[in-house]
Amino acid sequence: MATKPKAPTRKPAAAAKKAPKAVAVAKSPSPTLEEVVKATQKAVAPKAAKRAAGKARSPKAQTVPQVPAQAATPAVEGALERNLAKQPPRALNSPIRVFQMYSESWQRELLDSAFYALDVSRVDPHTLELSVWAQLQANPATKGAQLWGAVSWRFAERTGMNGADWVRQIEAQPGSDVYFSSADIQQEAVFHNPWLQAETLYPRFLELARAFFEASGLPLEQLSVISPSPVAATGGMLVGTPEFWDAYIPWLRKLLVTADKRMPPALRDVLHAPIVGAEQGAQDSYLPAIIDRLLPVFLRTDGQRFKAARVALPERDRELNVHQKLLREMKDVAHRTQSAWLAACWVNYRNLYLGQTQSKPWVQKYLRNITPTEIKFG
Repeated sequence: MATKPKAPTRKPAAAAKKAPKAVAVAKSPSPTLEEVVKATQKAVAPKAAKRAAGKARSPKAQTVPQVPAQAATPAVEGALERNLAKQPPRALNSPIRVFQMYSESWQRELLDSAFYALDVSRVDPHTLELSVWAQLQANPATKGAQLWGAVSWRFAERTGMNGADWVRQIEAQPGSDVYFSSADIQQEAVFHNPWLQAETLYPRFLELARAFFEASGLPLEQLSVISPSPVAATGGMLVGTPEFWDAYIPWLRKLLVTADKRMPPALRDVLHAPIVGAEQGAQDSYLPAIIDRLLPVFLRTDGQRFKAARVALPERDRELNVHQKLLREMKDVAHRTQSAWLAACWVNYRNLYLGQTQSKPWVQKYLRNITPTEIKFG
């Protein structure tokens, strides 16, 4: 919701000499968004960042990175290659093999010819991605591939680019074990992490996520930490090496089996039941939303040996407004410098932004639940 710009009437408070790693989130009178923009630009200046971090850093490391100019993204190829069913697609002749999932015949016309069409109409929707990954892992179609993975039939809609350009970005940054994209770029700016974001989409999500984490032995702090945008992975756009899949698939299976055994029966039943009242429409169950958010947790725990790379989505980046760009950069700088002071500034700016862009009922319902009282970094 746009607000009328006002001249700044005050400056941000000076940073503490050395910021602790966990601090209570400060409460202060609400300035205007225009004031926050200017205060944010000062907050991430080299001297302020140096005082907040409590150690000497070069100006390059302390200054918020500028958003580089992006090359124009070619138009999306809308039609599927007509002879796809008659001869092997290019995807199976490539060292990078990407399979595009669809479940309805009309969705085939929306598939990308750079990917291999994969009918998943008979796959259990509760564990769709995990089931598809496990089947592909055992299928000859992935044998000999350096990287392989799967994307949704909505790939073009969610990314704003075609498959060939996406694969070229992967080829341009070799050496990683897993590559991913996230189409939820706007959400990265205003939520600590994808788990807290999901609380605004699915009723009781954090309650079920906590029960799932406790039952499966995952660290609970991952649900509330500040997570930077380079490791934000949601949306099911994922390719990896055979070695990565050999570790990730069994890890996911073990989590699901363990959680089913140890979760309280009432919560376990809700976890597998259709979601009632979801903001994103009817959902088969909570499981897909949980599986969709587990890659960063794997990379911080059992999968620390694997190197991950994020594939940029230029069209989605261009959709960010000035506040979303500043919020994302501010959060990333706070995480990189481990500055709890700067992170608290981000929380206050974020709360102001949501207060002016969301409805009053939304703010009353969600803002407290998605704002942890301590700053912790993931």
